[in-house]
Amino acid sequence: MTYDVIIAGAGSVGVPTAMALAELGLKPLVVDMHPSPGQGENKHAIGGIRATHSEPAKILTCRRSLEIFSTWQLLHGDDIEWLKGGYVFPVYRPDDVQMLKGLLAVQKKFGLNIDFVGPQAIQKSIPGINPQGLRGGTISIDDGSISPLLAVNAFYRRALKLGAEFHFNEKITEILCRKDKVVGIVTDKTRYGTAVVIDAAGPFSPELGKTVNIDIPITPDSHEGAITEPVAPFFKCMVVDIRPAAGSKHYYFYQNKQGQVIFCITPDPPIIGKDKRETSQFLPQVCARMVNLLPRLKNLRVRRTWRGLYPMTPDGSPLIGWNREIKGLFHATGMCGQGLMLAPGIAETVARSVAGSANETDELILKKFSPYREFSGEEALK
Repeated sequence: MTYDVIIAGAGSVGVPTAMALAELGLKPLVVDMHPSPGQGENKHAIGGIRATHSEPAKILTCRRSLEIFSTWQLLHGDDIEWLKGGYVFPVYRPDDVQMLKGLLAVQKKFGLNIDFVGPQAIQKSIPGINPQGLRGGTISIDDGSISPLLAVNAFYRRALKLGAEFHFNEKITEILCRKDKVVGIVTDKTRYGTAVVIDAAGPFSPELGKTVNIDIPITPDSHEGAITEPVAPFFKCMVVDIRPAAGSKHYYFYQNKQGQVIFCITPDPPIIGKDKRETSQFLPQVCARMVNLLPRLKNLRVRRTWRGLYPMTPDGSPLIGWNREIKGLFHATGMCGQGLMLAPGIAETVARSVAGSANETDELILKKFSPYREFSGEEALK
């Protein structure tokens, strides 16, 4: 069997990419080792969707993602639990005030509805927040949250309707090449012909690259998340505390449409590797910080914890673009823990690139996220 495009991975990136390709009239095949879509790292995402970045390519990509998520139910009928709650970055340190204010010019230039506000506005957005030393913060009201599993399955159903094909419980073992040109793939069940393979394998991209002797600069590390029992809604925004603490960098949390508080933390130093077993350090570490920031959380009971992988690149931005050594291999990987929010926008850029119809915005995104860029520095709001 021969396909126009074969996508490695049916997760946050692979599924919307299949949908975007099918919308352009191409026939993609998506191959995934799991039994259904979103069963890799997608289901470990906590659901936050923001265009509030400091990198223009990410802002543009996520603005498009926000459009897709926020209008999905209206256009397609699926309730993906979109909640327009905004993102709030409360700050307590003078340096953080200057950093956030310094980002506003580029954020507004690229279309973000964002402002730096005083302590009273922050307290209104986050009722009960610790007021001691609060200096204000930024509020970007168009950001929000969705259910990762509801969203990926909504995209999956639309992709199927448009003619995309999915093969689950099947693992790609090799990209087939002839004279450094993609001609197909081999799986643990059979082989398929194609001239284009899209690598959307996330933390497993390096292993896929090795089958064609390509080094893909991705290092997986793991992050833990948790969810509480549901309670009556008392805040809608994603709260991001950017202050570091012993053993961790920033942490973030929000209350979803079901009333549950979902939260995550960025460990420091990072936990490198693919071990997804939960740790005993996570809950005491993050809960102490959350209760200090918002004391009214102290009586909430945690229902479940989990741990997922971030496919990290050297500078914290994705790898998007054609491989220069293997003709027909397209990278759409290395989302660095932001795959859920980047993916719908990225998917359209990938699809237009494969179809030969990339526009000016796509070219800007492809240049910034090129796998051959110089990896230097890291986005301020990573």
